[in-house]
Amino acid sequence: MDSMVQFERLLGRFVQAACTPDPLGFAALFHPEGSYDDGFFGVHRGRDEIASMIERFHEGGREFHWDFLHPLCAGDLAYASYQFSYRSKLDPVKDQIICFNGMARFHLRDDLIQDYAEVFDRGMAFAQLQMPAEKISCLLERYAGDLRLQADTKHHLLKRQQG
Repeated sequence: MDSMVQFERLLGRFVQAACTPDPLGFAALFHPEGSYDDGFFGVHRGRDEIASMIERFHEGGREFHWDFLHPLCAGDLAYASYQFSYRSKLDPVKDQIICFNGMARFHLRDDLIQDYAEVFDRGMAFAQLQMPAEKISCLLERYAGDLRLQADTKHHLLKRQQG
């Protein structure tokens, strides 16, 4: 079967399990030692951690809606942009819809997700949650520090330095 068709089907199951929620069904989409790098909750490795993360999603929100757009797949690497929204369970924005868009990268192995990572504007999401500016600043500074520790970023900065 065509890898693009398989990827689109995987995205459908991913959305269904994440939004329902079906933590065990969601985790089953991942290779046993797979990872999910969430923009809010960080990296989760293995199916147990990934299932727990989906449960945590639903502690702070309800009525999740996730649309993957413009999917592309080439072998074991796939990307899709997305629109994501949910209704908050948290004060002071309880019952308000929080929305943002982003990009997702999937490394696939044996028709399962080996690694998932995403990028989105966390500051926009935090502002909709009405977090105090000082807390947003602190979180974004931490994320910026984490970015500089990533292997790809270190490699990029080394290449930049070398000209």
